Amino acid sequence: MRYWLMKSEPETYGIDHLAAAGVPSMWEGCRSYTVRNYLRDEMNPGDQAFFYHSNSEPSGIVGTMEVVGQPYPDPTQWDPKSEYYDPKSPRDNPRWFVRDMVFRSKFARTVSLAELRTVPGLEQMLVVRKGQRLSVMPVTPEEWAIVLALPGI
Repeated sequence: MRYWLMKSEPETYGIDHLAAAGVPSMWEGCRSYTVRNYLRDEMNPGDQAFFYHSNSEPSGIVGTMEVVGQPYPDPTQWDPKSEYYDPKSPRDNPRWFVRDMVFRSKFARTVSLAELRTVPGLEQMLVVRKGQRLSVMPVTPEEWAIVLALPGI
């Protein structure tokens, strides 16, 4: 099993949206080749992920979710009405992929980015590094355990 951190803006799609869905929900719209490779090639069913609210006050980890099923082409890449439309992505060789995620838990509080930067053992966590802007990134098992052990979550 692997661990991940996946970012979304709470106004667009937050942890409460995922929790309310009650069914696996498509994690779509990622338009970075590194993120595409994570989604398509490295994630597996059963992997766990932190749900991270970005561009919020405060930004931070708000809960957990789980990867279900296999990757499949992101349908928004072919929808001209979607903000994620990519007219250069051929249907016979799709450029972008998605994963379905299911809600696992919502934390009692947000573990803010500022707090993450102060926690011993998280100094190398990708999300705390300056300039790290990927919307999906791996988390080590040690980092996963440290975050889950923080008080009040």
